[in-house]
Amino acid sequence: MNRLTEAWERATRRVEAYLQQQCQAQDQPQKRLYEAMAYSLMAGGKRLRPFLTQCFCAVCGGQEEQALPAAAAVEMIHTYSLVHDDLPCMDNDDYRRGKPTNHKVYGEAAAVLAGDALLTDAFSVLASAPLPAATVCACVETLAKAAGSRGMVGGQVLDMEAEARCCTRQEVLDIQTRKTGALIRAACQLGVLCAGGDRVQLDAAGVYADALGLAFQIQDDILDVCGDAKTLGKATGVDGNKNTFVRLYGVDRCREMVAEQTEKAIDALSAFPDAQLLEQLARYLAQRDH
Repeated sequence: MNRLTEAWERATRRVEAYLQQQCQAQDQPQKRLYEAMAYSLMAGGKRLRPFLTQCFCAVCGGQEEQALPAAAAVEMIHTYSLVHDDLPCMDNDDYRRGKPTNHKVYGEAAAVLAGDALLTDAFSVLASAPLPAATVCACVETLAKAAGSRGMVGGQVLDMEAEARCCTRQEVLDIQTRKTGALIRAACQLGVLCAGGDRVQLDAAGVYADALGLAFQIQDDILDVCGDAKTLGKATGVDGNKNTFVRLYGVDRCREMVAEQTEKAIDALSAFPDAQLLEQLARYLAQRDH
């Protein structure tokens, strides 16, 4: 087991134990809501975003545990977005992470409400982090901007509006930097904030995240064309008529772009004293098959 795998698995165990606590109904009568939340939240996945939060906290001199509430909040928002993306009114997907999607198990209304609860509870978790008040406020602002109209939700709207036409390169970038990239950026910068990092580190984390997020999305587009559905845990070929980087540039050029953005991400790590793990992560994501 290499260092990256070991660190990622350790961070995943840590955040999953924390997330499990957030979905316990305890004495609440709305147990089915918590079941629906837990169904998607605890369904596995890469846990990339909480791993990034914990990694950046560590490279800025903090303890990984300091970043747990922020890491959990990011994953809760990411999961809510997947639950809503899968709905019949959006992408209408039957499977996610190799399992029936939330609305297929709990019904459409319950899935909407489970997503709503995950989004709202994420900010409750983040606001209760044992950090200085100014740090908590900065974290809440960072995550809210990334998740809302200027970020992920805005990107989803642009994506839906663009379904009936071919987009330019800039339009595709506008979609993906918001829909996928904004939350990855927040995950990285939250780690810096939790550790009390400086402005230089905060900006460098943003550059790393932007390049990593773009490479991640382009690789996703490649896998939709070239990947294996069983390995991915979801259907392939579903983006054939969407405005993807593969549709714009073709697979070969997209592979070159993944490599270019990966090197850009790695270059940004010079602002940190020991970021070898984050470099390994960037190289791994550029070659992933799921």
